Amino acid sequence: MMRDVPGRTNRGAAFVVGAAIVTMAVGFVLKSPCLGSWADGRQYNLLCYSDVAALYASDDRDRGLDEDRVPYLDGQNEYPVLTGLAMWVAAVPANSYPSFVVWNAVLLTAAAAVTAWALHAFAGRRAMWFAVAPTLLVYGLVNWDLLAVALATAATLAYLRGRDGASGMLLGLGAATKLYPALLVIPFALGRWRQGRPGDARRLIGVAALTWAGVNLPFAVFGFDRWAEFFRFNSSRGADWDSLWFIAARPFGFTWDVTLLNVLTATAFAVTGVLLWRAASRRPGFRPWTFGFPLLVAFLLTNKVYSPQYGLWLLPWFAAAVPSLPLFVAFEVADVAVFVTRFQFFARLSDQGPGLPFWSFEVAVVVRAAILIACVVAWMRAQAREPAPEPVLEAA
Repeated sequence: MMRDVPGRTNRGAAFVVGAAIVTMAVGFVLKSPCLGSWADGRQYNLLCYSDVAALYASDDRDRGLDEDRVPYLDGQNEYPVLTGLAMWVAAVPANSYPSFVVWNAVLLTAAAAVTAWALHAFAGRRAMWFAVAPTLLVYGLVNWDLLAVALATAATLAYLRGRDGASGMLLGLGAATKLYPALLVIPFALGRWRQGRPGDARRLIGVAALTWAGVNLPFAVFGFDRWAEFFRFNSSRGADWDSLWFIAARPFGFTWDVTLLNVLTATAFAVTGVLLWRAASRRPGFRPWTFGFPLLVAFLLTNKVYSPQYGLWLLPWFAAAVPSLPLFVAFEVADVAVFVTRFQFFARLSDQGPGLPFWSFEVAVVVRAAILIACVVAWMRAQAREPAPEPVLEAA
């Protein structure tokens, strides 16, 4: 990686961080119509839907955030531990829906800033792709995924700086926030193993596992039933609207058996991941840590749930592993199209607006999947080029 002079690097990082903050601020303005009543269907018609706004008050899940109940100990929560605690941290100073959203916006904007800073440290100016991405604009405040994105990106930076213990700790924290950072343990550990550093690979895996366990253990001990809700909820979910499994089943008019679907999705992901690894690892320019990108794509396309905001997981990887601006732009267009058609379809489904037909949403989902497959193909072709040296970054 070409190094810039320190002053220029610092200015570049500050510029990228500032751009990410501005993007999040504009995203908050776009979400602001949903700070009031949703009785008129504005969350769909004005495209301002946000889980952050929806989950503050107690409902059938009895989260109790509006009563300052601690998740897993006093209140129910279907999210991983650190996400549930982040929700609670924002709820304590809040006294209304709007103030809860504001506090979460501050927290998530900080996560976007950390992501932008860490990404700039190893991807340089391409970090601006993340900072100004429409995906960040429309999805940044939809859910709490940016917290995990920040931890995963910081873990990648630590890995590239040779700090395997720190990388493992950050991945463990990320997995306690949203399970997807746990997937990155695979390419990072295999990368160290291929470098002839099995001890570092074991250290990374061990620290990640111990960190995740250390965060979760107190809640599992003192509130096991509430803590286990995340696992019960996700194991019992059917194919979501945005998944290829749902689209595949719909023309035939059947609904997947959840147990069968769980087996099929796990098998499809495992087989796809192994095949991708075997194909890429034989190529002369293979950089194992970048395998995180195709692995995440394989997970998203084979999973039974592809929630709208999951596109945030991929944003740093476009700058780091698939530096193709046309493909990035194509993904952004498709990802925003999914957002628009999804919620416009929900407006029609709930009789709260003319909306758009379901087929428009299906087309957007399929096009996005095709673009992601094209991105993996581009990544694979890049591995066939002359060997590229692994970036070794100096500590900040």
